Amino acid sequence: MLGLGAGCVWLGLWQMNVAREDAAQEVLREAAARPVLELVDEVAPHSPFPRDGSNQRVRAVGRFEPTRQVLIVDRRLAGVDGFWVVQPFVVEATGARIPVVRGFVRSVAAGEGVATAAATQITLVGSLAPTESPAAGRRQFPPGQMGSVDVGVLLNVWGGEVYNAFLFAMSETPDGGVVGPAGASATGGMERVPPPDLPSGLTLRNAAYALQWWVFAVFALWMWVKMVRDDYRRHQPVPAEGAGESADVGVLP
Repeated sequence: MLGLGAGCVWLGLWQMNVAREDAAQEVLREAAARPVLELVDEVAPHSPFPRDGSNQRVRAVGRFEPTRQVLIVDRRLAGVDGFWVVQPFVVEATGARIPVVRGFVRSVAAGEGVATAAATQITLVGSLAPTESPAAGRRQFPPGQMGSVDVGVLLNVWGGEVYNAFLFAMSETPDGGVVGPAGASATGGMERVPPPDLPSGLTLRNAAYALQWWVFAVFALWMWVKMVRDDYRRHQPVPAEGAGESADVGVLP
């Protein structure tokens, strides 16, 4: 019974994981089904980040400024430590800059190699994200490096008009050839960074299955306790007839 209860608990945990994964896949499908919007229609420079803007795919025409590139430290991709390569993208329609995570590199030298790319006009499609929180602590970073994609800090570094958001680059037309697909090294040693997953909750069906397995576990343990107790009672000696009656009879005055 203990083994059966443990098995039911494990099955319940498995169903909870399935519920989370199904919900996450549903969020990804919904995000992929959303149309690609024009950046200038979705957000304006210095305006608040849109309430439903996270992971929204947007399109903009403009050019990168490689000379203003920064590297975001302490990032990981596919279990590997490295840096995010962030460059300002000057939107042609507004003249304002928006930070763009162009990719992931494993070393500072690889990031510096990306910065030499020519600044030509392109059409950029990216996934919108809100500004990150300031880097914790008083850690000092080398020149050209930061602890987070903090738009407030970037505004002081870059100056001018800056969007209160940043993008994870998904495609660039024409493609300069320095960035490969997510998880694949490109000729420039840089890899795409996939947009972060959104909170997805649970699917009710699998969550109900998980609850059902845990109820089975409780029921199995209850049955085991009941069977042991009943067996114990069956093996207790039966008192002889009349034994103990004197204790129940009061003494007459």
